[in-house]
Amino acid sequence: MEDINPWTTIESHKIYENNWIGLTEHQVLNPSGGRGIYGEVHFKNYAIGILPLDDELNTWLVGQYRYPIKAYSWEIPEGGGPLADEPLESAQRELMEETGLRATDWTEIQRMHLSNSVSNELAIIYLARGLSEGISEPEETEQLIVRKLPFEEAYQMVIDGTITDSMSVAAILKTKIILLQELL
Repeated sequence: MEDINPWTTIESHKIYENNWIGLTEHQVLNPSGGRGIYGEVHFKNYAIGILPLDDELNTWLVGQYRYPIKAYSWEIPEGGGPLADEPLESAQRELMEETGLRATDWTEIQRMHLSNSVSNELAIIYLARGLSEGISEPEETEQLIVRKLPFEEAYQMVIDGTITDSMSVAAILKTKIILLQELL
């Protein structure tokens, strides 16, 4: 029963497309048989997130103004990874571009759909350890502030609502669980 699609697609039209997303409008019959419209955003990249963690339990956050929410946001290093590429390679590139960090130990800690009511975007989040510092190389669309801070401070930023980005919240909470399990 869980795998049965209760929606019927009557017809679909591509409405918009750019290098990152496509928007399709579907004429549908909903699960109760009523006619309706369903908009679907197709992402052309994975959403890649990295929580870097050094031996002293410090992490790095990236601050930037986010145009869609018209607000400044503190986040883990994040970016897009082409669907044809290995997600880990994209994570390694994003970490270096945004923070200048390189890591020798990579663990995938979470896969999640970011807004599955309207999009197919898949996020893949990594914990990066064994860090060495270098020079960051942000993209031209990024005006970033990189901040090194104790992991516990980042955790408190999630708890008090300062960090609202969903990938960052998930990564920090998952890492908190991993760290607690390592203490046992």
